Amino acid sequence: VQVLEPMGKGSLQQAYEELKERLGKEGLFAPERKRPLPLLPRRIGVVTSPTGAVIRDILRVLRVRYANLEVVIYPALVQGPEAAGQVAAGIRALNKLGGLDVLIVARGGGSLEDLWPFNDEQVARALAASAIPTLSAVGHETDYTIADFVADLRAPTPSAAAERVVQAKVDLASRVASLEGRLHGGV
Repeated sequence: VQVLEPMGKGSLQQAYEELKERLGKEGLFAPERKRPLPLLPRRIGVVTSPTGAVIRDILRVLRVRYANLEVVIYPALVQGPEAAGQVAAGIRALNKLGGLDVLIVARGGGSLEDLWPFNDEQVARALAASAIPTLSAVGHETDYTIADFVADLRAPTPSAAAERVVQAKVDLASRVASLEGRLHGGV
């Protein structure tokens, strides 16, 4: 025998559910601890792999929608045994850096095993301790990780996270243009 798992749920699924229940009882998922994202962020931090499609997607969306936004990237493994430690360290490091308005923790989709670093207690606790509002963008729309429950906001994809961060500016610019049109139309 090389692997022995409990009957029914796999060991990872069982560990996920146990951690989720324990952290939930501690209040880490409580709606009252969730903070809103800033209206017009000027500087955001991103913890993700610096070489994957995720960071390219995030930067593309931000560049198109909010070209003057400063982005600070903390390079981290997002898969494998060292990934959780690097992601948690990135969250803490960007908090120490200061001057950031929002923090995105991101990774593309994958299997439960691939996403496992975002189901790690040290990542959950780093997100909970963050002084910066956090946005979890891990996996695809149907993927849920512990990080999603702890973060202030969950985005279904990394690109959606970038859109969400800059949504207020787009809405505000549209509103200003509309008001300007009404002003000139009324004169």
